[in-house]
Amino acid sequence: MRGRPMTSVPPVPSVPSVPSVPDRQSGWGRPTRVLLADDHTLVRRGVRLILDGEPDLSVVAEAGDGAEAVARARDTDVDLAVLDIAMPRMTGLQAARELSRRLPDLRILILTMYDNEQYFFEALKAGACGYVLKSVADRDLVEACRAAMRDEPFIYPGAETALVRTYLERMRRGEGLPVRTVTDREEEVLKLVAEGHTTKEIAELLYISAKTVESHRANLLQKLGLRDRLELTRYAIRAGLIEP
Repeated sequence: MRGRPMTSVPPVPSVPSVPSVPDRQSGWGRPTRVLLADDHTLVRRGVRLILDGEPDLSVVAEAGDGAEAVARARDTDVDLAVLDIAMPRMTGLQAARELSRRLPDLRILILTMYDNEQYFFEALKAGACGYVLKSVADRDLVEACRAAMRDEPFIYPGAETALVRTYLERMRRGEGLPVRTVTDREEEVLKLVAEGHTTKEIAELLYISAKTVESHRANLLQKLGLRDRLELTRYAIRAGLIEP
């Protein structure tokens, strides 16, 4: 008995893969879970629209300041934190340092309005793997997120030449990288002083004694050559720790 003639089966078109993060439990890919921190609600809303519009990215947590960002990262399963620099209580750079210590596997991006070399180097030292300007977030942020999840650094294209040139000039002059004037803890105290917190409030927020707060403030005045709280506040504004 003759068999039926075989019919050819048309090939199934291939579907392009979407970058994703391997799920620890199921093993299959899933979108990158993003924590978004910015003290301006409208900015967060706009950035969230950009990220949630991509199939491989999903904003699962939001925060209005650096301290809240640290707390949300610890109680929410996230892969990537996108942090603004200028936020109340704790800046994005301070939050990045804390998150790098507590959650070393978490990827961190700095999203900022400051096209500033000092902030860029501080961001890298704080553990961030990318630095994105808000003015071009619609163009660069998605690619920066994907680069971070590939363990690749990202810097907005326009800054690369200038940064490398400045770095090489410093090396030739034997100056090295910019040196931070104050310690991490002094910077935390400085920011809270400039925001108008009392010594007791700062002690409670940082879990240190009031005497230690006063000691840090005295050190700041001496190091920076300043006289009082008002001058500390002006310095904090110039340093980008608080907004004017």
